[in-house]
Formats: sequence, structure tokens, C-alpha cells
Amino acid sequence: MTLQQLRYAVAVAEHCSMSEAAKVLFISQPSLSNAIKELEREVGINIFTRTNKGITVSSEGAEFLGYARQVMEQASLLEEKYMGVTPRKVKFSVSTQHYSFAVNAFVDLIKEYGLDKYDFQLRETRTYEIIEDVNNMSSEIGILYLNDFNYKVIHKLLKEKELEFNELFKVNPHVFISKGNPLSKKDKVTLEDLVECPYLSFEQGNYNSFYFSEEILSALSHKKSIKVSDRATLFNLLIGLNGYTISTGIISEELNGENIVAVPLDVKDEEMRVGYIVHKEVTLSRLGQIYIDKLRDAVGESTPN
Repeated sequence: MTLQQLRYAVAVAEHCSMSEAAKVLFISQPSLSNAIKELEREVGINIFTRTNKGITVSSEGAEFLGYARQVMEQASLLEEKYMGVTPRKVKFSVSTQHYSFAVNAFVDLIKEYGLDKYDFQLRETRTYEIIEDVNNMSSEIGILYLNDFNYKVIHKLLKEKELEFNELFKVNPHVFISKGNPLSKKDKVTLEDLVECPYLSFEQGNYNSFYFSEEILSALSHKKSIKVSDRATLFNLLIGLNGYTISTGIISEELNGENIVAVPLDVKDEEMRVGYIVHKEVTLSRLGQIYIDKLRDAVGESTPN
């Protein structure tokens, strides 16, 4: 087993494609495929599962790749210290639902770590894709929420993919509305208060079921409903149409401006458990551990209750 083979395997996992990884590594696809097969023979496991739909990381492969990344990181440090090798770009990726605290933690990570070179990725994406990103090792960490309604479906999926959920905090539902909305002056709002306001939510693609919704109380019907794909559009519509969305209540003026406010939603027995998912058998990288610490700092400073 060589460092080169480990780098090849990690690249395939990051790109979820043998051909894309080959381009990045500047080798032919057959050469890369043969190198991966030889590595799998050496270690005695199938690192990747190959189907007609493409290539994915196996459960055994996820554990192997976790160790491979640690070995590569340590080898890089040795090369820099004793051989004068120019530091390689450090890679790190997170997939998350649309949470400002996840972005703030990402910013804090980069500022504190002080890297000269890095290749980081922060994906605000759909719930199912977050789970798939962590499963395929495209992202080391995924951020989403659970509640009584979606728990069985999401937990079953996480268990099948050998992922674990780690709770960061619990919070009661809040609505995000424009500061210019008359409801923003209230201590709390009811669903009846919001009947005439357009309801905004994030679309979930092929997995657009209530259980994968990013918003709590997703099974409710609404007189006016708009689905969007990004946070900036959602906030623009909140302001332009006096709409609302249901979320954690954690909002960042620095990122989202001063025109959006969070107001508690008056509903009983509803709670969001927001946390992060990782592979059960994979040890977090140094960057992953720092990012989790930054997440805890970010939510500790701004959690409404």
C-alpha cells in the first residue's frame, strides 16, 4: 500500500466518479481503475461499490478512507517539516441545510486555522443530498435537524448508511419574517396569524416528501406557498412579499442583513433537534474537530432558547 494509492482512493471518493478523479489526478481512467482494484486486493475489502448508476463508497470503504485521510495528513506534515516540500492544499467539505450558524462556523474555522493553501467546500443543499454526501465521503460532516415527525424515516436512512447523528441543540420553532411585517412586533405568532402570508420553503428535488423537508410542520397545507432553492432568494421573497418560513430562530445580521427577524411560533409540543452527521467508524480529521467546536461556539452564542 502506498501514499499514492491512498490519494487515488480519496480523490475517487471526493468526486464520486472514476473519470472525474482521473482528470484531477492527471492520469488515465484505466490506470486509476487498476490502481484502485490493486489497493482493494491488498487490503481485502471493496472500498467502492460499483453499479450501473455509478460508484459509491462502501461501509468498509468509509472506515478505510477515514484512516487514509489521517495518514495523508500526517505524511504531508512530515514532508513539510523535514523535506521542505511545499504544503499541499488542505481539503475539507461540509454539507448543510440552510443555517447561518453553519456558515459562521465555517468562516471562523478558516480564520483560526490560518492556512496558506486550502480547497474547502460548503454546500447548502437538500436533506437527502446531505446524507448522501457524508455517506460517499464527499463531505466529512453534514448538518440537519430531526423531530418527532421525521425521526423514524431519517434515522432509518442514517442507520442503513452507518451514519450517526450528534445533537448540537434543541429549539422550538420560530418564523423568519421581514422587519417591516406587522407581525414582527409581536412576542409570538400563531399559524392563524400567518394565513395570508406566503409560505416559503426549500425544494428537495426527487426526495420532496414531508419527511425530508427542511422546515418543521411540513405536512401543513398553506393558502399561498412558494418553493425556492437558495437562502438569498428566500430572504428576498420574505421581504418583498411579506412571506415567512419556519426554522430555528437563529439568524445572523452579518450574513443576512437587518431586515429579517425571528419570532417564536406559538405551537405546542414541537421541537427541532439540530445536529451533525458523520460516519460511525470514521475518526474526524483535525479540521473536522475544529469545525465542530466552531459550530458549538456559534450556536451557543445565538440559540434563542
